[in-house]
Amino acid sequence: MSVAVATSRITGLVRETLMARWFGASQAYDAFALGFRLPNLTRDLFAEGALSSAFVPTFTEYLAHKDKKEAAHLANLVGTAIILIVGLVCVLGFIFAPTLVQLTASGWKGEKFDQVVHMTRIMFPFLLLVALAAQAMGMLNACNRFGVPAMSSTMFNIGSIVFGVFLGRVLGPSLGLSPIDGMAWGVVFGGALQLLWQIPSLYKLGFPFRLAMDWSHPGLRHIIHLMGPAILGGAAVQINVMVNTNFATLVVDPVRGLNGPVSWLGWAFRFMQLPLGLFGVAIASATLPAISRSIASGDRDEFKRTLSRSLGMVFLLTVPSSVGLVVLGRMIIAAVYEGGKFNAYDTQRTALALSCYAIGLAGYAASKVLNPAYYALKDSRTPMWISIISIAVNYAAARYTVNHTELGHAGLALSTSAVALFSFVCQFWILRNRIHGIRGRALAVSFAKVCCASALMGIVIAGLRAGLEFYLGTSRWPSIAGLVVCLPAGLIAFWMTCRALRVPELDMAAAAMPGPMRRLLRA
Repeated sequence: MSVAVATSRITGLVRETLMARWFGASQAYDAFALGFRLPNLTRDLFAEGALSSAFVPTFTEYLAHKDKKEAAHLANLVGTAIILIVGLVCVLGFIFAPTLVQLTASGWKGEKFDQVVHMTRIMFPFLLLVALAAQAMGMLNACNRFGVPAMSSTMFNIGSIVFGVFLGRVLGPSLGLSPIDGMAWGVVFGGALQLLWQIPSLYKLGFPFRLAMDWSHPGLRHIIHLMGPAILGGAAVQINVMVNTNFATLVVDPVRGLNGPVSWLGWAFRFMQLPLGLFGVAIASATLPAISRSIASGDRDEFKRTLSRSLGMVFLLTVPSSVGLVVLGRMIIAAVYEGGKFNAYDTQRTALALSCYAIGLAGYAASKVLNPAYYALKDSRTPMWISIISIAVNYAAARYTVNHTELGHAGLALSTSAVALFSFVCQFWILRNRIHGIRGRALAVSFAKVCCASALMGIVIAGLRAGLEFYLGTSRWPSIAGLVVCLPAGLIAFWMTCRALRVPELDMAAAAMPGPMRRLLRA
């Protein structure tokens, strides 16, 4: 599953690199980034949030205690409800796009404002497509099929690139579409491909889709009951994104003015999403069906063991990733993005935002694991209240860093990290007390060992980076050469230190590798 998610993140990076090279931190790309962000705000809410957290445990329970026919009927009811409700939201989003843009980009006026509205209206149907794809993903995961749904995001990236380039640069002149218009339409076609990719697997498992309506069905009512607080909690996350985006449109960069901050934050977060998706989302998606089955069978001890192992694995993989992104961020950005209209100044500003985002990576990924655990326990109110409180934390942090520090746009990334860490601490503390422990002492010891190994790794790669930049410089090709040296050296240092400290999750990570790699790592 992690391999599939890695493929998704890499193809997404290719898409972002093409956009950076073609458009740079320009008005056109700022408009595209914000126009895509508005419908894409629901991706976390549906694909990795309320829908999956409420639907998967209920669907799993139907599979475990009822026959497949009833589970299929429930899935059809949910799919029909998504088409009706989210379809209506898409229509309203198209109509009220100017109001939505005003809420999220109060610092932009005139032509730039109109361009964002245009982008938003093109891409809003993506919301419905990603919601249906999220339901399909949840069904396949509940049936222990992880590879195909994990690859669906790769299909989105490939579709958005192919259709975007074809419509914007090949057919664009004859259709009256600009290159950025073509990329916006590519997002919609990519969303359709993401959904269609999963449908054959559902048919093979015996879950063909048919329209069905029964609002009194107990399973559907239970999912709606769980989703209510979950949507409120997820809406809090989206409000945080909107608040930070609005602050970003007000940031005046000393070189670029109002153009740039939104783009720099978007590119930096794309890099943060690589380890987040590769480790946090992948582990959370695999954990949810397992803990749902544990709760359905009444095995609380297995629930605790699974949750503890998942958190330990998240820390093993994300803490060194955070250190690597902070130390090597400038090299990574230069190696991937620099060129065309993306220059050295864009590299420096994006790397600064990436360093601030990376601070909260472990908290963000761990929350992805903890949040579904509450829904497996049929508690949707606690995550909701934590998310609502996070609105105040985020607003205070964002306002302070923008108005009282010199960080500018990077201060918004720092506020995002603060909220991620705050949410994780609250979720962990409350859940630990509720289920009477998550093997916390062993988890704390493992976390401390991983931090020590990550610190040593950071020292090694920081020394290598400084020497390489002194002799080779900081442009794109020297950065690529530097990464070829620094990344393997850092991984070796981290792995050897973890082996010496006997980090227990290391064997779990090795067990997931192919045979030859597993034998090499255990040698």
